[in-house]
Amino acid sequence: MALNLNSFNLQTYKYSSFALPTMSRGNLRSSTILMASTVGSGTKEVESLKKPFTPPREVHVQVTHTMPPQKVEIFKSLEDWAEQNILVHLKPVEKCWQAQDFLPDPASDGFYDQVKELRERAKEIPDDYFVVLVGDMITEEALPTYQTMLNTLDGVRDETGASLTSWAVWTRAWTAEENRHGDVLNKYLFLSGRVDMKAIEKTIQYLIGSGMDPRTENNPYLGFIYTSFQERATFISHGNTARLAKEHGDMKLAQICGIIASDEKRHETAYTKIVEKLFEVDPDGTVLALADMMKKKISMPAHLMYDGQDDDLFDHFSAVAQRLGVYTAKDYADILEFLVGRWNVGNLAGLSSEGRRAQEYVCGLPPRIRRLEERAQGRAKQSPIVPFSWIYNRDVQL
Repeated sequence: MALNLNSFNLQTYKYSSFALPTMSRGNLRSSTILMASTVGSGTKEVESLKKPFTPPREVHVQVTHTMPPQKVEIFKSLEDWAEQNILVHLKPVEKCWQAQDFLPDPASDGFYDQVKELRERAKEIPDDYFVVLVGDMITEEALPTYQTMLNTLDGVRDETGASLTSWAVWTRAWTAEENRHGDVLNKYLFLSGRVDMKAIEKTIQYLIGSGMDPRTENNPYLGFIYTSFQERATFISHGNTARLAKEHGDMKLAQICGIIASDEKRHETAYTKIVEKLFEVDPDGTVLALADMMKKKISMPAHLMYDGQDDDLFDHFSAVAQRLGVYTAKDYADILEFLVGRWNVGNLAGLSSEGRRAQEYVCGLPPRIRRLEERAQGRAKQSPIVPFSWIYNRDVQL
């Protein structure tokens, strides 16, 4: 059975590799929904009006602009450092791969034969793999939401839409590089004939409309910790889809997933370097931010995924990914352990008493997560079978 990734419960917090924000479940499309509010005003119940789009999920109370002004100055002071140390992790456009490098050439005489070959290879791939590949693609296609989120972070946002600050240049160029990931997977899936593109396109529209709530509070300390974790998570996920594609005999798809993974790895290097610098200039504030982010848990960016019919679509997609070994609770613990080591958190000195408590908490968290995973696996029962709209409502075991 796939591990229930929302089952980890450490004190009052939950930790999971594919976690939804803490929220009341039940009928998410009842006549009333809980809407997000700013801190202090509490959660409000409002009548769900007939609108062209209503976010499909209940969300927790949102907290905004928690970083004090003096911390903003730290990021302004690091703009030259970012230009010299972060922008170097971008590739010139002319040296970047593009989706067309891996897909049939529509201008060639052999285009139809190339598409036929692609479809023949895709026939050998099982439905559960396509569920995970589609979920990964939809996550990549919600890129407008991720750029928007980065531009909420105080001190590093793109103030004009074309700002020349190093932080703004990074955000736009990172977005441009990431945009190719959804492009190539979307086109591959379209040509494969194995998936329901209209259902997928609806899911993408719902997801972009719903946004995301990583609970980063407009705080770049939290934001860059989140992106460090996420880039490594996507590196692992795409690497595993590449491995499985190779096992299923589709070397071209394996190449596609592998090249995406390599981008994610490069982006991970940039984000982890930013947090490493923050540990250098403000170790106490950074370790407190790391503990805060881990207590709230790292929710995957597509946690508000919905296709118009399955209220638990993200949980179901996550369970299939867990069962196939594409992205698991163990990976979540491994990522945290890697980052704690990468940032040398265990050896930080000169911390406040609160900072030392945060240090101890974070360093002790990976083994705790693993123990809870083992217990959950021991309690696992036969996993259910559910239909996925993405594959024409065919059933897949979770």
